[in-house]
Amino acid sequence: MPDYLFPPPAVRSLPVLGHTARFPISRIFCVGRNYAEHAAEMGSEVDRAAPFYFTKSLTAVAESPAQVPYPPGTYDYHHEVEFVVALGAPAFRITPEAAVATVLGYGCGLDMTRRDLQAKAKEKRRPWDIGKDVEGAAVLGPLTPAGDFGQVGPQAIELEVNGEHRQTGRLSGMVHSVPEIIADLSQYYHLVPGDLIMTGTPAGVGPVDVGDKLVGRVGGLASVELTILPPE
Repeated sequence: MPDYLFPPPAVRSLPVLGHTARFPISRIFCVGRNYAEHAAEMGSEVDRAAPFYFTKSLTAVAESPAQVPYPPGTYDYHHEVEFVVALGAPAFRITPEAAVATVLGYGCGLDMTRRDLQAKAKEKRRPWDIGKDVEGAAVLGPLTPAGDFGQVGPQAIELEVNGEHRQTGRLSGMVHSVPEIIADLSQYYHLVPGDLIMTGTPAGVGPVDVGDKLVGRVGGLASVELTILPPE
């Protein structure tokens, strides 16, 4: 066994409903502007030719139900509820038809965003990392096996903050479907079991504050829950 200068990071993982073994997370890919109404509320247009992506590091993972401090450096922290795809097989340069077989399961997640910092990065045409890749900003619920969930389509996706509805949409509103996203990503990456894809958020994103309790839901999946704690 090698000797390390300090303990290596722990494996980040998620429970899979109906299984004792957990899903070890490899990478997190996020799809931007995959719902037309959300793109419009952000003052952007959807690129219907192909999806585009940003990533979150494993330090962003917070397993639901999560309690996460309001992050530093921002005064405009936003919620984005997402449909999450978990891969259970490798994929490289595959077709959308072949992509379906790579999916192990689905989950509900929150892509939390330092919106003010993201906006500044956009203005200067810089990467979004400081706005998106935030510690505790990928809040993830338990996974449901793909066979138990069924075909992706009319299921509702929604978010409540303190019991008030903020976001409501349907998975059928995604501009780029799950097979299309996986196939497109596989043109650029050797996708592996353990990769997660957060597929975008519907309209209605907005700020959260200390003490807020968020509950995200996708029909047929376990909910994702987050409570915002005071900043450290």
